Amino acid sequence: MAYQYEAGFIGAGNMGGAILRGALAGGALAAEETAVFGVQKDKLAHTAAELKIAPYTDVQEIVRDCKILIFGFKPQKFDEVVPKIAEVYTNDKVVVSMAAGISIAYLEDYLGEGAKIVRIMPNTPALVGAGMTSVSRNGNVTDTELADVKRIFDALGRAAEVPEDMIHAVIGVSGSSPAFTYMYIDALAKEAQSGGMESAKALEFAAQAVLGAAKMVLETGLLPEQLRINVCSPGGTTIEGVEKLRELKFEETIRAGARAAVEKSKTMTK
Repeated sequence: MAYQYEAGFIGAGNMGGAILRGALAGGALAAEETAVFGVQKDKLAHTAAELKIAPYTDVQEIVRDCKILIFGFKPQKFDEVVPKIAEVYTNDKVVVSMAAGISIAYLEDYLGEGAKIVRIMPNTPALVGAGMTSVSRNGNVTDTELADVKRIFDALGRAAEVPEDMIHAVIGVSGSSPAFTYMYIDALAKEAQSGGMESAKALEFAAQAVLGAAKMVLETGLLPEQLRINVCSPGGTTIEGVEKLRELKFEETIRAGARAAVEKSKTMTK
């Protein structure tokens, strides 16, 4: 079936807008095959003109015209918006939802058992093309359709398929963890400042160190534990710091923070 547009973004707020811009900038979507729906007409017109994409003010019209429908509105709006979408949705279209707590089963209740649904969990580094996005599908989504969806999110950094029941683990390991990492960077920078380093320079050193360490994990193939061993010389400064962090239960604290995010995700799911 021919569609007027490959992808339609139903809402383009902070995360939805980041995905939209990243997919266009990364070449995963062309402007002429992309549309966006919004309720704030001035903001919608500005976004559409800036990105040279088609604007829609009627949610049912964008559903009719697009092959992939990316839900970028807040979870509390689903009970209001999804019934309108369900009135015109057909099973040849793939729905992509990024809303925390909104399960595939919840969407199937509205859209029907034959609906093609992909649930994603991106994170905020997608704003700078360094995101990590989990991709989970129901049994109606084909490999080809999933590849079309995954290509959009690969343009924002990395994307990987996981079963939906792993979505809570994803929240802890990548969805919420950038906030923990910002706390870590801030603490390192503040300690450098206490030693006399200028604040902007301290942030640069701390953030680049974290970026470099992450790249070492992703690109060397070595486990984090081995990389830690490699940098800890006996009797040196690094092992001294590592032992102090162990004494203060640093790793246990990080795991507890991730666990708290996971448990909150479980209570939010419907």
